[in-house]
Amino acid sequence: PRDDARWRPFYGPLSASSQRQAMVIVNVMFAWLVQAGYLAGNPLSLSRQRARRARPRIVRYLSPELWLEVKTYIQGMPVQTAREREHHARVRWLFTLLYLGGLRITEVGTNTMGRFFRRGDENGTDRWWLEVMGKGGKERLVPATAEMMTELGTYRRARGLPALPSPGEDTPLVLPVGRSLKPLTRAALHRIVKDVFNGAAQSLRARGEDHAQRADRLEQASAHWLRHSAGSHMADQQVDLRLVRDNLGHASLTTTSQYLHVDDDRRHRETDEKHRIDW
Repeated sequence: PRDDARWRPFYGPLSASSQRQAMVIVNVMFAWLVQAGYLAGNPLSLSRQRARRARPRIVRYLSPELWLEVKTYIQGMPVQTAREREHHARVRWLFTLLYLGGLRITEVGTNTMGRFFRRGDENGTDRWWLEVMGKGGKERLVPATAEMMTELGTYRRARGLPALPSPGEDTPLVLPVGRSLKPLTRAALHRIVKDVFNGAAQSLRARGEDHAQRADRLEQASAHWLRHSAGSHMADQQVDLRLVRDNLGHASLTTTSQYLHVDDDRRHRETDEKHRIDW
């Protein structure tokens, strides 16, 4: 814990990714000094180490099989007491936002239910959307699918609220257990997600050593893995990459294309079945 005297984040060398991030930050600071007229030039502008080749694909995601394990664990959470029922409803809604909406954990904490709105399409059909203020202050429209709106209504009713939010309503997207209407911090939301992943991992371990590797992977997962999982699963289902890009708020298709992969086991199986020499 950060309040522990033994917490020493800078003990030992920085990892390569941390070094690159530090160089990016220092470069931005130098660039600002140039723009402010304090320096004649940026000494880091000639550095070749700032460039970083993108990884060929996203690897921190949940396969459909692991995602099913997480959903099954959530469905089996205790609901005997009022507090347990409220927590269960909150967990289910939080994972809905992170997966169906592809939201970042900070976006869950900083946006409100009043950002849901209904708009008619060219055929006169009303469709729900969620306007998200995201990374870098950029706004994007996330499709609020019928499934998402059903889950929203279920969660709101569990909290004693009307099924649909009113325009401009300042109710946080996810609420604390109890009567408080204050938004949860990023750390609190992160802890909820990690607790679920750890619980699902323990359930896997209880089935035997054959499931230990999958349990290890679940224990490594974080909230951002759900966003990567959303992108990966949409790409696997052949959703147009331009649509995936806009749903997740990516700046370019280059970022989105990293989700173009299938599970390695499935890749091996289909290669074995369909790529043959047949001598």
